[in-house]
Amino acid sequence: MRMGRTCPDLDAKLFFDPDEIQTAYLLNKALAPPAPRVNEVVRMIARIGRFLARKSKGEPGAKTIWEGLRDVRASAHTIKTLRELGLLSSCV
Repeated sequence: MRMGRTCPDLDAKLFFDPDEIQTAYLLNKALAPPAPRVNEVVRMIARIGRFLARKSKGEPGAKTIWEGLRDVRASAHTIKTLRELGLLSSCV
């Protein structure tokens, strides 16, 4: 949360697994950019945790990010397991 606020332009791959980044964008029904930034991914994760992303609301809090990250990690783990078992044929 703090890195997303203080250094928003850092590469998201420094903090998140590529599957977590892809899953955050998939759950938001958006296409991931080639080089997503930390703040973009944190906000995507927070939106999964029910952050509304309105201009007047400011930045997401720790609880919202935590709830979104819980869902992202569970989904990323599922995708990874399906890929390892050969049941997922796409490059998701």
